Amino acid sequence: MEIKLDENEKIEDLQFKSLKIIQNKKGFCFGIDSILLSDFAKQIKKDSKVIDLGTGTGIIATLLCGKTELKEIIGIEKQKEVYEMAQKSIQLNQLENKFKIIHEDIKNLDKILEKNTFDAIVTNPPYKKKNTGIINEEEKKIISRHETTATLEDFIKVAKDLLKDKGEFYMVHRPDRLVDILSLMRNYKIEPKILRFVYSNEECEPKLILIKGIKNARPFLNVEKNLYIYDKSGNYTQEINEIYHKY
Repeated sequence: MEIKLDENEKIEDLQFKSLKIIQNKKGFCFGIDSILLSDFAKQIKKDSKVIDLGTGTGIIATLLCGKTELKEIIGIEKQKEVYEMAQKSIQLNQLENKFKIIHEDIKNLDKILEKNTFDAIVTNPPYKKKNTGIINEEEKKIISRHETTATLEDFIKVAKDLLKDKGEFYMVHRPDRLVDILSLMRNYKIEPKILRFVYSNEECEPKLILIKGIKNARPFLNVEKNLYIYDKSGNYTQEINEIYHKY
């Protein structure tokens, strides 16, 4: 399908089931965190109804359409330019029957979506608290990286409201926010069940965490083995190559 690209937009081949994604070369492009989250959440059950909170360009939702047998995934995106770009990616991949996108602030979803109706939620929210870290002058990058329009608590509260009983919550975030994450999840009745630390290599401190929670589940947290991105030679590890479908 021929898609008209705007200035600075490009099509990137995801090298998986012929899926592609449109990105803006001057905007906030997806990173390995989105790739890892889509792999972490690939156990989403068949025929699930899924929400992607803060879908951005739609990278996570697009990959989950290829990695799972979900029935429907709805991406929520506040930034109009990014929303329109994700819409074009949906058309490019001919996913109109599976992947829908809503241009809205996640805090307004209670007005348009029915509570307690989704089987799973995935999210790669902004990592940095408002007024912390280096601020990027481009607004779309600020919104993607900093809690300028919605906080970590907002994302977790919305997830609790939308999930069915025993619904699954998947998130990627930074280790320095782990205490906040666990506290907020339990406060909103999403019990942390699986936690995995992601390292650049064996010599570094963890750079990311992958966490799965289940709404109204009993307490029990399983910490999985560490995930390393690079080996001692600076090459991708076997597991990362498998995630990227290099083998």
